[in-house]
Amino acid sequence: MQNHFELFHLPARFDVDPRALDTAYRDVQGQVHPDRFVNAGDAEKRVAMQWATRANEAYQTLKNPQKRARYLVELNGVDLQTESNTAMPMDFLMQQMEWREALGDARAAKDEAALDALDEQVKKEKKSQLAEVGRQLDAHDYAAAGQTVRALMFLDKFTDELQHAFSAIEA
Repeated sequence: MQNHFELFHLPARFDVDPRALDTAYRDVQGQVHPDRFVNAGDAEKRVAMQWATRANEAYQTLKNPQKRARYLVELNGVDLQTESNTAMPMDFLMQQMEWREALGDARAAKDEAALDALDEQVKKEKKSQLAEVGRQLDAHDYAAAGQTVRALMFLDKFTDELQHAFSAIEA
């Protein structure tokens, strides 16, 4: 079975040309779109629908830098062990603890400015981690990239908590 990059005839690397991805996606979708199979048999329609679904999934994965990084890491044999492995570098964990404390304080005080400042810090860190994972993947250091992908997952979870805090203040 083809991987997502092969499906779109793109090189398997972190840096993807968004226009080339969009064009390739439209080409694949055009070939398997259900409208083209209106007069086909049920089996052909089912296969076309499966391909259209697969193309959508592949496109969504490759379009998103974080999902693309995770996919590349896993494609290259690294098991992220997202359910069982929570080990992270000490400095990253200390940063998480500081942010959680700041989040708790801002939430308790209903301090939107503090939440905004925290949100900016997290966005900056995420941008930095995405750049780092790009370098790691380009260097074919998939184990290190896997660790960075896991850090990005932690940041996403924290971002969700931050958004809930914003919602609570606005409510």
